[in-house]
Amino acid sequence: MKIDLHMHSLVSDGTDSPAELLAKVREAGIGIFSLTDHDAIKGCMAIIGLLQEGDPAFIPGAEFSCRDELGKYHILGYGYNVRTGAMPGFIESSHNLRMQKLEARLDYMESELGISFPVQAREELFSLDNPGKPHIAKLMVRYGFAQSKEQAFYEILNHLPVLTSYIRPEQAIEAIIAGGGVPVLAHPSYGDGDQLLMGEEMEQRIRRLMGFGLRGLEAFYSGFTPQLRDEILGYADRYDLYVTAGSDYHGRNKMIVLGDTGLDETETRTERLESFLKDVMHEG
Repeated sequence: MKIDLHMHSLVSDGTDSPAELLAKVREAGIGIFSLTDHDAIKGCMAIIGLLQEGDPAFIPGAEFSCRDELGKYHILGYGYNVRTGAMPGFIESSHNLRMQKLEARLDYMESELGISFPVQAREELFSLDNPGKPHIAKLMVRYGFAQSKEQAFYEILNHLPVLTSYIRPEQAIEAIIAGGGVPVLAHPSYGDGDQLLMGEEMEQRIRRLMGFGLRGLEAFYSGFTPQLRDEILGYADRYDLYVTAGSDYHGRNKMIVLGDTGLDETETRTERLESFLKDVMHEG
């Protein structure tokens, strides 16, 4: 059975609507999937309303961009209660912070870099469910401030000042657990920007997040080499953590194929993934 537990819709920074995404999941033959939009629950609610008898099993998800004094983290939450509990309120506060970051980025780009957009373009940006750097990059290309989205990211957007207010990893983990969900560290090998975490540096990060209640690692991931995958699987074994598998599909915004998790490249060491699916689907 194909599994993909990490994907995004246009509710955040993907290009497919929840309905389009569900249709593609069906077409791809994926048996279990999760929608993990950034700081958003709207897409999951839409998927739940669209599911029909015989459809793939669905696990509500979300992805939170977190930061603290030691760096940047992406925390995935799975199987939480979508209607009640801690998660809806936490997602709303995360969304509000995202909008503050958007305004701060645009103001800095205009005042310090001379990059400004027409009023209508800014209004369109703020009308999106969860706008972020990919949406700014598109505007930069549209209005001639960059030749490509990649150039916009690597030369400008990745170097903008960080707000002093941000979601800390312990806040996301605590909210996910309080909402009845399971917190998982997304693509553990990737840090801030092009930062690659391996060895002792990664292990220290995992141990620190475990102190806050982290319960799993995304070991099967579209961007991982076998070496990175095996290292993360080793930490999952060492610290008795769940394992998950996700592509990080974004539609046309990233060259990632839906269902491409690397899971089909190995037939071993998947017991922790099976345990995760059993527990999170039972809890959900």
